[in-house]
Amino acid sequence: MFEDLRPHLIELRKRLGISVLSVIVMFFVMFAFHEPILEWMIAPLNDALIEVGKKSVTAANGMVTTTQVGGAFFVALKVSFFGGLLASLPIILAQIWLFIAPGLYANEKKMLIPFVVGGSVMFFIGAAFAYYIVTPFGFDFLITFGSFKFTPLINIEDYVGFFSKIMFGFGIAFELPVFAYFLALLGLVDDKQMTAFFKYAIVIIFIVAAMLTPPDVLTQLLMAIPLILLYGLSILIVKAVNPAPEEDDAEEEATPIESEAAVERTADQ
Repeated sequence: MFEDLRPHLIELRKRLGISVLSVIVMFFVMFAFHEPILEWMIAPLNDALIEVGKKSVTAANGMVTTTQVGGAFFVALKVSFFGGLLASLPIILAQIWLFIAPGLYANEKKMLIPFVVGGSVMFFIGAAFAYYIVTPFGFDFLITFGSFKFTPLINIEDYVGFFSKIMFGFGIAFELPVFAYFLALLGLVDDKQMTAFFKYAIVIIFIVAAMLTPPDVLTQLLMAIPLILLYGLSILIVKAVNPAPEEDDAEEEATPIESEAAVERTADQ
């Protein structure tokens, strides 16, 4: 059994190695640009702090801080790693496709570029949705709540990790239509299966939204509702690519068998 798995494990190690190497290379590239990337990352937070300062005199001195001696350096590393992962995304998606390609038909192997482009585009759409819609609402609510009593001092190390989690969470979530399309293309799922799983998908979506967003109902809904809509879109995509066989077709396929059985019974009599 191990001998059968060995070629696949070697191929997996190769694809993982290339993916990790691409992240490392892009990490060093992004380290040179970590300051503008960090400014982009904390812009929604600064906007929320400014709004809080306008609403409350107590929170006027709200600011972003660090509690570690080497905090600025470690933040630069986190930001560079975040940028490296984003920049390496097309390469990582390509490695995923190349890993499964040996088991595909010749015409299916040609879908590498659509998979990489579609996956990258949907990921960045999800990240943009999180950046321009979710984080402004979420940060404004969380920081404003109780600001009349407390001055918000935001730890930059925690914020960068929190921000990265939201960006990648939404980016991965928006990959759903892409993966649904290619699973349908490979014949692994049809629209009836996805429709039957819809009620369970809603529960899973709200659980994921609760895990990946701040602990407030607003931002959880801002993630859950688009995911539910994307799941519905995925059903339509799968129906167009790999529709489930109609019941009439199934009956027609069963009719010849039934006829043969009837002939056999007549012959026996």
